[in-house]
Amino acid sequence: MSKAIIIGAGIAGIATAIRLALKGYQVEVFEAGSIAGGKLSEMKLNDFRFDMGPSLFTMPQYVDELFTLAGKNPSDYFQYKKLDIVCNYFYEDGTRISAFADRNKFAEEMAAKTEDNAASIIRFLEKSKTIYEITNSVFLQRSLHKWSSYFSWQTFKSLIRFPQIDAFRSMNQSIESYFKDYKTIRFFNRYATYNGSNPYKAPATLNVIPHFEQYFGAYFPVGGMYSISSSLEQLARDLGVTFNFNSYVEEIVLDKGRAKAVMVNGLSYGADLIVSNMDVWYTYQNLLKNFAVPERIQKQERSSSALIFYWGINRSFPELEMHNIFFTENYREEFKQIWEDKSIYHDPTIYVNISSKSKSDDAPKGSENWFTMINVPSNTGQNWDELIADARKNMIDKLSKNLGCDISQHISCEEILDPRSIDSKTFSYQGSLYGSSSNSQFSAFLRHANFTSKIEGLYFVGGSVHPGGGIPLALLSAKIVDELLN
Repeated sequence: MSKAIIIGAGIAGIATAIRLALKGYQVEVFEAGSIAGGKLSEMKLNDFRFDMGPSLFTMPQYVDELFTLAGKNPSDYFQYKKLDIVCNYFYEDGTRISAFADRNKFAEEMAAKTEDNAASIIRFLEKSKTIYEITNSVFLQRSLHKWSSYFSWQTFKSLIRFPQIDAFRSMNQSIESYFKDYKTIRFFNRYATYNGSNPYKAPATLNVIPHFEQYFGAYFPVGGMYSISSSLEQLARDLGVTFNFNSYVEEIVLDKGRAKAVMVNGLSYGADLIVSNMDVWYTYQNLLKNFAVPERIQKQERSSSALIFYWGINRSFPELEMHNIFFTENYREEFKQIWEDKSIYHDPTIYVNISSKSKSDDAPKGSENWFTMINVPSNTGQNWDELIADARKNMIDKLSKNLGCDISQHISCEEILDPRSIDSKTFSYQGSLYGSSSNSQFSAFLRHANFTSKIEGLYFVGGSVHPGGGIPLALLSAKIVDELLN
């Protein structure tokens, strides 16, 4: 039986382990942390439970697919429910918009709360759908770095329709051509943050992202977001995968241009196939001793990072949903601060996720667990202690104003995650959440491939490589490696 080693038990690493086990490999996973999941982990703080990383679940079919491939009933391992309201949006003038899952209801809500009409909303969502139909099978589900990917009728049809993906305007330019109300424009520009990019620079192709949420829906796993990781870990174990925790891989051992083993705590573990779920920058920098980080990877702009306050709140807020956004009044300036000044705007857009709205045991009765996040630049040596202190005050002031009470009086416990700790805990270079940014027209082609032609038997999965960051794309990276091995 051939042996495969997976470096890192993030969601892509676990998915790859499942797929390789189904291919007949003996699979062993080495994870530096104490639990599986990578960014998709959990934390308990006093009587509160928090999902640490991704908090919005879309495209559940990519998780279900893994159980189905294994001949299992997905619901025996993992359950989730669709959200009727995807997110509540708060604006400084008091406007509050509910993003209903039902498309027509959502369009009517936008028409009622902004100067844009329902028809313009539907037209934009149809454009989002078109981009998805053109890009999904070619750009998201296949390697862009194999010539064979381009020699198919499906690819040919997509290439003919290439102009329709709107690659040569920015997201913001495209959005402004559909809408006139700044509230609506901010609403759709926000989707750039789903892969750590800047809507004023990122190509309008990324306007595909609303389709994932509005067409396929947003969901919440019954056991919390961490149950995605834990259920897939259980499936992997049921398929015979071995997990080694607190086991940092020190080196990928090469022999005549082929990956042959990994070194862990001074011991060598041989393999016929090695897959790294570690950030590709760290894979080269730390594990491939005789290979420099590729120049293209070194030069690529990193994605944005996050500053997250995990707050135990000792009261409830009925006006809040599970997902909530409090918009800045100057979105362009906020992104300028992040991307050009490498700092934090004094009036940041705030995301508040409250899983206890659906999973009541995540907080004591009458309380709520707030995952309170703003987008920030990756770590390039800023004075983070000062930035965090200022941001915390500004965030509390903004939330207090919008909710009509002093939030600071209701924070019973707190934990903080910033770019430095994201880097150290998850080996995400500079704390960037999605590897490289998508701020150029050709960023999809510039991401590192899921393999390297220089080292046989070595593959890459996860958010730092093709097709990108986020749960769905991380799972697709595992699918791409699976197909590369056919």
